[in-house]
Amino acid sequence: MLDIRFIRENPEAVKENIKKKFQEEKLPLVDQVLKLDAENRAAMSEANELRAARNTLSKRVGMLMGQAKKDPSKLAEAEEAKAQVKANADRLAELEQKEAQLAEEIRKIMLVIPNIIAPSVPIGPDDSANVEVERFGEPAVPDFEIPYHTEIMERFNGVDMDAAGRVSGNGFYYLLGNVARLHEAVLAYARDFMINKGFTFCIPPFMIHGNVVEGVMSQTDMEAMMYKIEGEDLYLIGTSEHSMIGKFIDQIIPEASLPQTLTSYSPCFRKEKGSHGIEERGVYRIHQFEKQEMIVVCKPEDSMDWYEKMWRYSVELFRSLDIPVRQLECCSGDLADLKVKSCDIEAWSPRQKKYFEVCSCSNLGDAQARRLKMRVKGEQGTYLPHTLNNTVVAPPRMLIAFLENNLQADGSVVIPKVLQPYMGGLEIMMPEK
Repeated sequence: MLDIRFIRENPEAVKENIKKKFQEEKLPLVDQVLKLDAENRAAMSEANELRAARNTLSKRVGMLMGQAKKDPSKLAEAEEAKAQVKANADRLAELEQKEAQLAEEIRKIMLVIPNIIAPSVPIGPDDSANVEVERFGEPAVPDFEIPYHTEIMERFNGVDMDAAGRVSGNGFYYLLGNVARLHEAVLAYARDFMINKGFTFCIPPFMIHGNVVEGVMSQTDMEAMMYKIEGEDLYLIGTSEHSMIGKFIDQIIPEASLPQTLTSYSPCFRKEKGSHGIEERGVYRIHQFEKQEMIVVCKPEDSMDWYEKMWRYSVELFRSLDIPVRQLECCSGDLADLKVKSCDIEAWSPRQKKYFEVCSCSNLGDAQARRLKMRVKGEQGTYLPHTLNNTVVAPPRMLIAFLENNLQADGSVVIPKVLQPYMGGLEIMMPEK
């Protein structure tokens, strides 16, 4: 969410940013919110004048009433002053109600005006215009056929989609045996990887209030992603970033405690209303999964440095698991409204002979901080921090890349050295059928 003062001073820049994001339908919102803001400021100004006059007028009434005891002619003047006091009070109440109404209308509009994107963001209407920046590791295609990921898992008796369908419906799974163990091993390794980078490990709440949801994500994403608990002001989190950033709602953070660097484990719940083609079946696009996340709350001048560090941590982790990856810069039309800059880390799929998304790193500037009323108290006063988030690892989707890239011709799967301690020393997973 932008600062209303920025919109007042830079309305054309805000409109140009909306155009860059290919959201022309939002252009009228800029003039609309400016009109409401002018009305609100006029109401506030009049209300302040009435408050300032209230004490003076009340004192005058008291004085005239005192004088009326000796001079009855003053009584009429006193009654007139009393009537003015009441009229002013009625008008003040009316203005205060108007202020509250206008403030809410302004807030609702401000929630959907997109954040200003970074100058380096490539311009394009959708993800087809995202730009490959760099590759890490050599993408290879073996000389043997790689089955679909659920077929690989089934060879290890590692997945049961049918049972999950009977119990929960489509978009759920049972992981079993060594595949389930591999799933947990990856999460444990990712946790320790981030702890070794200096991040504080955290297990957050898995349900959050609606005001936190509104504070951390765009309204369109909210409707498309979140599951709401019936009859409660609670939502199941779609990612632990939601509750991790929400941790700082209404808080004043001492500047000396920055940066806040946290890595969190959580289950994640998503409606996943997007496409469900052949490559998004199995355990690729599901309603429930587990994830290790990283978030940073920092000084504004440090946020781009942290952005660079964070996506490189993802690259380092995936390369330690022998998975080739690439960094893909997200274009303007593919950025959620709160984001200043974002990139995806995509893993190589030797079966598909292409890359697919496994991590997403985002710098949200001060948008979440403004929505959540987070503040930093420093030597020069208070200011809004910047917030960033990035996926460390999100199995089981990540398992697709892991299994495909570590699959051998005989159907076995090699366990990279860094993961072996988390697998009880197991070096190779042998198929059971």
